[in-house]
Amino acid sequence: MTINALETHMDHLVVAARNLDEGVAWCEATLGITPNAGGEHEKYGTHNLLFKIATPRYPMAYCEIIAINPTASAQKRNAHKRWFNLDDAALQASIAQQPRLIHFVVNTTDVQLARHTWKAQGLDTGPVVQAHRRTGKGKLYWQITVRDDGQRLFNGTLPTLIQWGKPDATDPMRLHPRHSLPRSGVSLQSITVSHPSSEKLTNAFEAVHLKDIEVSNGEANISVTLQTPKGLVVLQSRGL
Repeated sequence: MTINALETHMDHLVVAARNLDEGVAWCEATLGITPNAGGEHEKYGTHNLLFKIATPRYPMAYCEIIAINPTASAQKRNAHKRWFNLDDAALQASIAQQPRLIHFVVNTTDVQLARHTWKAQGLDTGPVVQAHRRTGKGKLYWQITVRDDGQRLFNGTLPTLIQWGKPDATDPMRLHPRHSLPRSGVSLQSITVSHPSSEKLTNAFEAVHLKDIEVSNGEANISVTLQTPKGLVVLQSRGL
C-alpha cells in the first residue's frame, strides 16, 4: 500500500471514568441514554461501555467509556503503563469529579504505515500492539498504537491509530464494534481540536488523509458536538 492509498477516519471517542457505574450515571445524566456493555482488556487491566454515535459523515463512530478494572488479574497485565494515560494521577483526580472526554481514536487502512508516517514527522505514538476481546458475536481483533509510557500526545488531541481485524489481510472476520451496537439516539455532529502546535497536528492529519476533523490554534482541547435525547450536547477535554 502506498501513502496515497492510505485512508483514515474517525473511529471512536474515549471518555474516562473512575469506574463503570459512574460512567453509566454520567451518560444517563449528560446524554439521556444508557450505554451498552463492552468488555475487558486483559492486557491493560481495563474494561468499557459502548454506544453508537454513527452518522453519514462519521459512519463508523461510537463512544467508549473506559475505566480501570478493579478485578483484573495483575498476572495478565502488560508490563507497560495502561493506555490513554489511565495511570496518570492528574487524570484520575479529574475523573474522580466526573467522567471526562479525554481522547479519540481513528481507524486507518494501514496502521503500520500510518504510524511510520507520523514517526517521520517526529510523532511517536508507540508500537503497534495486537489486542482482542470477546463479544456475543465472537472475538473482536484489532491493532492499535500504544506508547510504553501510556501517554497521549498533544494533550490527547493527536489521536491513537487503530486498524480492525487480524493482522492477516486474508482474515474474513473484520468485525467492528458498531456492527453489534443498536442505535443509541446519540449522533456525532462534529469534532474539532485545538492546540498551540496546531500546524503540527494539521500536517499529521493530512499525512494520513484524516478528514472531517477541524484543527485550530489555541489552548489544547477536543470539542465534540453530539445530538442527544437531551438536545445538542458539547463535550470538551480542555487539555486534560
